[in-house]
Amino acid sequence: MRHGIDDLLTLMQVLRDREQGCPWDLQQDWDSIVPHTLEEAYEVADAIDRRAFDELPGELGDLLFQVVYYAQFGAEEQRFDFADIVDTLTAKMLRRHPHVFPEGTLASRRPPGVSAQEVQTQQVNSRWESLKAEERAERAVEKPSVLDDVPRTLPALSRAAKLSKRAARVGFDWPDARGVVAKIREELAEVEEALAAGDKQHAQEEVGDLLFAVTNLARTLNADPEQCLRATNTKFERRFRFVERELSAAQRPLTEASLDEMEVHWQAAKAEEKQSTHS
Repeated sequence: MRHGIDDLLTLMQVLRDREQGCPWDLQQDWDSIVPHTLEEAYEVADAIDRRAFDELPGELGDLLFQVVYYAQFGAEEQRFDFADIVDTLTAKMLRRHPHVFPEGTLASRRPPGVSAQEVQTQQVNSRWESLKAEERAERAVEKPSVLDDVPRTLPALSRAAKLSKRAARVGFDWPDARGVVAKIREELAEVEEALAAGDKQHAQEEVGDLLFAVTNLARTLNADPEQCLRATNTKFERRFRFVERELSAAQRPLTEASLDEMEVHWQAAKAEEKQSTHS
């Protein structure tokens, strides 16, 4: 027999039961679970990046379990429950997709013969942003900002990309990628000036500005900076492991190898990758 969502909700209720529950689960609260939620989201992204689809159901389940946790906290405090989460999400998606559900109901559809490709993407995006802005305005106590609801807990690169994207939508942006490249050169020069002056704290601040500018460049190229960096991390790891293997084969301890020796093997790794790509 396959388990369903009701079984999962019951499981969580038992885990949190004061008499029969799990001591660890009973100790958890809103704040203690957040790090686990972020970790599980990263593990989902990692499994997808590695195309480890056999692992993905388990990782997605771990992420779903985090949502069930928050639903249980909400129910215990009589704030909301899992059904409220599903209802809120479904209603929001219906509002945001009037081109798919024209009457705002799950049963409504576009007229026969009108394909998704025929829906004007620009109009859809415009309507989407308008709806999101309305939702932000409804939640804001003070005058809403275009930067509202960009989560502070996002990885810094992802948050930088979202902040700059929001600002760009209202015209705070460079006309093209060349302007961003010029900004990167400007920020790099300021890093060099701080280093030349021996001002480490200022240099760190300027490195942050440099990273933000590079994030903007990724955005102008329609690239996710997190994915760009993950790909580079994977490439670096692959090449460094090649260096380790080559030195080990030569019975040369890594700690005794010179930088020049390691660089030779690093370049060999790059050449091998290039040859493999073109073969």
